[in-house]
Amino acid sequence: MRPLPRLVTPLLFLAVLFGSLGQTLFGAENYPFTPVPFTSVRLTGGFWLEKQETNRTVTVPFALKQCEESGRLKNFQLAAEVMRRRAAGEAHYEVIPPTEFPFDDTDVYKAIEGASYVLSMKPDAALEHTLDQWIAIVTAAQEPDGYLYTFRTMHPDSPGHPWVGQKRWEQDPFLSHELYDCGHLYEAGVAHFQATGKRTLLDVCLKNAELLWHDFGDDRPIVAPGHQIVEMGLVKLYSVTHDKRYLVLAKKFLDARGPRGPEYNQRHKRVVDQDEAVGHAVRANYMYSGMADVAALTGDQRYESAIQKIWQNVVEKKLYLTGGVGALEHGEAYGGDYDLPDDGYNETCAAVAFMMWNHRMFLLSGDAKYMDVFERTAYNGFLSGVSVSGDRFFYPNPLAYDGQKKNNNGFAGRAPWFGCACCPPNLMRTLASLTGYFYAVTDSSLFINLYGENEADITIGKNAVGVSQSTAYPWDGRIKIRVTPNKPATFTVRVRIPEWARGQPLPSDLYTYEDAASASWHVAVNGEVLKNPKIENGYVSITREWTGTEAIDLTLAMPVHRVRGNDFLFGSHERVAFERGPVVYCFEQDGDPKTFKHLALTNTPPVVATFDEKLLGGVTKLEMVGVELDAKSSSPAKEEPLIAIPYFSWDNQGLKPMTVWMHSRPPAPDHFASN
Repeated sequence: MRPLPRLVTPLLFLAVLFGSLGQTLFGAENYPFTPVPFTSVRLTGGFWLEKQETNRTVTVPFALKQCEESGRLKNFQLAAEVMRRRAAGEAHYEVIPPTEFPFDDTDVYKAIEGASYVLSMKPDAALEHTLDQWIAIVTAAQEPDGYLYTFRTMHPDSPGHPWVGQKRWEQDPFLSHELYDCGHLYEAGVAHFQATGKRTLLDVCLKNAELLWHDFGDDRPIVAPGHQIVEMGLVKLYSVTHDKRYLVLAKKFLDARGPRGPEYNQRHKRVVDQDEAVGHAVRANYMYSGMADVAALTGDQRYESAIQKIWQNVVEKKLYLTGGVGALEHGEAYGGDYDLPDDGYNETCAAVAFMMWNHRMFLLSGDAKYMDVFERTAYNGFLSGVSVSGDRFFYPNPLAYDGQKKNNNGFAGRAPWFGCACCPPNLMRTLASLTGYFYAVTDSSLFINLYGENEADITIGKNAVGVSQSTAYPWDGRIKIRVTPNKPATFTVRVRIPEWARGQPLPSDLYTYEDAASASWHVAVNGEVLKNPKIENGYVSITREWTGTEAIDLTLAMPVHRVRGNDFLFGSHERVAFERGPVVYCFEQDGDPKTFKHLALTNTPPVVATFDEKLLGGVTKLEMVGVELDAKSSSPAKEEPLIAIPYFSWDNQGLKPMTVWMHSRPPAPDHFASN
């Protein structure tokens, strides 16, 4: 192992956030827009603080316990035991892996990563001690040359699982997940170093990465990872070591794909030649995120050009209203253009990866449209993956459910854990680091990207600036922003005006509002409303000398919008969905699975939005009137009051049929015959 390059100090490393790279860490090429690290942003109340506190106090300890009870941590202990006993002379001692999948190691890594982010939010001696113990167990399972993959180490003489090859790496282009495990290891090691300053897990990562360079570096043959994420992990190692070999490897792993192979894991074309989202959605979105990293750090515009085309394909033709992606259960994959069935798969991990990709696209471009899509996914298709209580989870996130189907990895309704448990710790780590997406800077600008009660310490150029928000967002569109420079300074504050506040759900025609004209917003500075402010790349820009504490008041009107799907979306014909602000709504009803086929909406009286502090932890609900239809004639039978709740909160009140899209008028008589 070569001497370790100078590490970036933990303080400087705060410029690196869960897939976001700070300009201070690299040379000439880098993301042109720098995220403010999550450790510089403190939630002070409201929606996201409530979610983060549930994550910290319930989800994190629950996930750690599940990793222990399910045997995932024991895999590492058994791997270490096999190495000890064989070294002591038991030449043929081995253990058949006791858990189901070769990627089970990554659940431990993601749990460590999420818990490390939590430590950065609030010191916790007991949690830090637990992580120290876990990391010691992981370290003991690493083979002398750096290899770390418990399924092979436990059963070294022959493959202990059908997905594991006889030789290292040979099955990785298919299903062994060896490099996938490495990627999540690196992300965990960097997060733990960031949170604690300890190198214990980071040293494991660097030893493993040395092995990757030994096996794949320079001109040696390379494999195309079967499940992408090692690319992002290597870039994170580069960020803390400045060792360019890691960036070289990340690029090599991307360039190994194509020109022929399965679409399932995006090996059908060279990455720079791909122009639409295909195949397994989690693999795809992780790859597109890695391509953004390489584009930023190498300056190779081919990567950026490709992911721009792919992103446009998704937003124009393959994105659910909830921000979910990956419509097909078979292959957990993107479907064809406009192939968005109500019961689409929409894996939670795909939503996490989609958010990571969108944030990177913003960091490359400074365009708010990517944060608009990020926000849509965050409030809907991502957050739906965890229960209000924090200890029950969804793997898929459909937009319709019959109240009975065991579609959640064999469960009907939310489940406490899964055999394939990638989603819960992915949720955990993302919620813990969410504040890192709120702000970004250049030398002369501050970008305000997300809204929620917080206080932040931000550096703009060489100026230290305090920023705070006071708001009840997403239930209320009034946001009070205070900007307090340490000394008078001139710079630009760019305030994001969401697409939904400007009259359309997305930067495409995939969905539209029936009443787009009702959207409105205004911005005031120190009490004076800006007249005819221009929007550039989704932001209102305020350039001035900031002295003392200056006030920006953003008001986003929040009418209830009726949403229509594009004519090519067959499933939404003659149906509407509801949005208010960034929140998509759904309906739950007791009764028969076909209950929603017998309901339609009326246009009067109008929809009433009311905040109910006792409902689902406190949400704004929508009340309206529908009609129950006669199943034989399809004529209205009686009026029925309907309540819509935020989509993210469905299946927290018992298992019931659910739908996002509701009939906007009585269906034709043959509708019932065909259903």
